[in-house]
Amino acid sequence: MPRFLSTVAASLLAVTLAGSAQATSPKLAPASQVDIVDKSAPQTALLAGGCFWGVQAVYQHVEGVISATSGYAGGSRETATYEATGTGRTGHAEAVRIVFDPQKVSYATLLQIFFSTVHDPTQINRQGPDVGPQYRSTIFPTDAEQARVARAYLDQLIAARTFAAPIATTIERDKVFYVAERDHQNYLHDHPREPYIVIHERPKIDGLRTLFPARYRQQPVLESK
Repeated sequence: MPRFLSTVAASLLAVTLAGSAQATSPKLAPASQVDIVDKSAPQTALLAGGCFWGVQAVYQHVEGVISATSGYAGGSRETATYEATGTGRTGHAEAVRIVFDPQKVSYATLLQIFFSTVHDPTQINRQGPDVGPQYRSTIFPTDAEQARVARAYLDQLIAARTFAAPIATTIERDKVFYVAERDHQNYLHDHPREPYIVIHERPKIDGLRTLFPARYRQQPVLESK
């Protein structure tokens, strides 16, 4: 969604779309019954769930996360830009690369947070006001073990009928992550009063604090620019 709007225009848009920020309020998804076995070294997760500003910001507030970087995954290097991805024709999704300490926070917990407060996994090729395949709900496993855990957790959520509507989340293997432009790093932290952020993204962090109080940290881990 192009967000380079005047303050007045952005405010009007935010008010108009407030009701479609998320289909439902944050809801605690059940914990995964399986997890990564090897927890001896830092690991990397790659997730897409709507605008990367909010996804990045949520994981920047999770204890055990070492870094969270906004970027693009699913398409080619040549189209890994904000403008190109915004057309919805590149194959890319706005994604976030999460480096984490598995001894402090597990991959399974990152997925539980993903399905609880990061986004609405039942929306197809959109999140709230942001529409297009670049906003799809996708897990990009970085290895076979992550793919196993992601598939098992999706099956668990589906079997439990965790959500009223069918889960739209896909699993895409062997995709390369490309780091987004500097002005898309730490966007929520740098623009806390922007209407789009206040209405559509900040509530996700509030949901993290409410649903995962033991995992929440007040000071985010920010990207260096």
